[in-house]
Formats: sequence, C-alpha cells, structure tokens
Amino acid sequence: MSYVSVNGFNHYYEWVTEAGTQEPTGKPVFVFIHGWGGSARYWESTAREFSDRFDCLLYDMRGFGRSRSNVSESPLAEPPETAAELSYELESYADDLAGLLDALGLQRVSLNAHSMGASVATFFLNLYADRVDRAVLTCSGIFEYDEKAFNAFYKFGGYVVKFRPRLLYGLPFIDRLFMQRFLHRPLPTAISRSFLNDFLMADYGAALGTIFTCVSKKATEVMPQEFARLTVPTLLISGERDIIIPAEMGRQAAALSDKIQYVVIPDTAHFPMLEDPSTYLQLVREFLGVSIVQPSVASSRE
Repeated sequence: MSYVSVNGFNHYYEWVTEAGTQEPTGKPVFVFIHGWGGSARYWESTAREFSDRFDCLLYDMRGFGRSRSNVSESPLAEPPETAAELSYELESYADDLAGLLDALGLQRVSLNAHSMGASVATFFLNLYADRVDRAVLTCSGIFEYDEKAFNAFYKFGGYVVKFRPRLLYGLPFIDRLFMQRFLHRPLPTAISRSFLNDFLMADYGAALGTIFTCVSKKATEVMPQEFARLTVPTLLISGERDIIIPAEMGRQAAALSDKIQYVVIPDTAHFPMLEDPSTYLQLVREFLGVSIVQPSVASSRE
C-alpha cells in the first residue's frame, strides 16, 4: 500500500499500469476520483481498460476508503486533531487533489470523477485549469434548493452515518439491499460487498461533513456558476435511470457551458461505468481521442 501526506492527512493511492508496475511508466496520467462513501476500489476495472494509453492514478479521498484516520476501527471515532481542523468543503477536497499531484510530481493530468468526486473535480477544473487536459464527470449535475427536503435529507443522512454497525457486513444479502438504490443492473457480489465495506468504515466526520457540503443551499448557488466557468473540455455522463443524481440534473449542468459534451447511457443508474462498461468505455475513449491498442500480428510467408 502507498500513502502520501497531503494537508496533514495520509492519502492512499495506487497506480494501474499496463505493465502492472506501482510507479508511472511515462504515459499520460489519468486520475480517477470516487464518490461519497466509496473508495478507489470501484474504479479499478475501468482504469485497467485505459492502461493501454494511460498510467492510471487511483486514490481514496480524505476520510474514505483507506485514507481513514486509523484511530479506531469504529466509524464513530473522531478523526485526529490535524484532520479535524480540515474543512469538508468540496473546494478543500480539490486542494487535496492538487496537493496529491504535487507530492507525486505530476504537473498535468486528465480526470475521471464520479458523483461527489465529480463535484470536487468541477472545483478543481476551475481552480487548477492549467493542470488538466480533459475531464470526464460521471453522474453529476445541479439541483434546486428545497429547505424542507434538504432538512429531511440531513436528518436521514445523519442517522444512516451514525448507526453503521460493523456486524451488517456479515449479514447475508445486505450488500444487495445496500446497493439496490444506486443500481438499475446488479453488480457482482464482490463489488457490492466492497461498496458496503467502504461505507461502514468511512470516517464519521468526513461522511457526515460531506453530506452537508454536497447537498446544501450553497451548493445549489455555487455549482451552476462552477459549471458555467469551465474552460477545460469536459464529458458529462449520466445514467438514464439514476435516482441519486437524475439525468435531468446533468442535462441542466451541461447546458451551462459549451465546453461540456453531454451523454446519457440507457438502462443504467448511478454507476454506468460498472452497469454497462462497454458503452461507457467507448464513450470515454471517443471523447479522449484514443482507441484500443490492437496486438500486432506478424505475417509469414510459406
């Protein structure tokens, strides 16, 4: 496992390369950013598909996955003092990414970000536009402020984050129930269980803090401005049946900038890259201007 300290917090990262090395090989770098409650684990299969053209960098955002505080295995544990002082604003997570790139000596990259990670990436694209060639935002968009609905969401979200007994991981079929809201097509059990494990082990402060920053009055006011400001060529992909971030929200975001190309993948929900990987990979490859490298076949004469 590889870790680097960024803003006083150890961040887990890994490389996915065609050669299977744990160091970049000199190809252009493609960075993958996960969503709320998850980790880089769910990007691994997608990253492998792009390793023919890119050195793929996966990392776990502060407080999630393997970038947790390690003070206790309990999800209710408070983060360490240095981490507790950090903001859970989306802009601060964008600064974390900049710090990670600096620590690894990376000047310019392409991005592929999902859900909450896509919101973080949108801020990064505007704060550090000179460091990005192209960006893919998966399941992102803008929404309108509804005080009653937001307060109900905070109450429910707070309850879900606070009561996450580890014993849930051992219950049969609980992973399927957990993922049901996010999917239109089922995923292999190993992937669903990995999602459940990441959710159960996320730091309490990060999990709760980002609920309030992702779904907030401020976000409804600021995110449209951020999408409108984009100068980096961007592909925004929605799942047709996504109920977490409905496709219409993505369509509204894409309409704010002529730098955004918008696509909806049919019969997928909040994880189109895993529910219909072939369509997703084709769309992203076309946007990046890369094709699959075909193995050479040596001809022979009889």
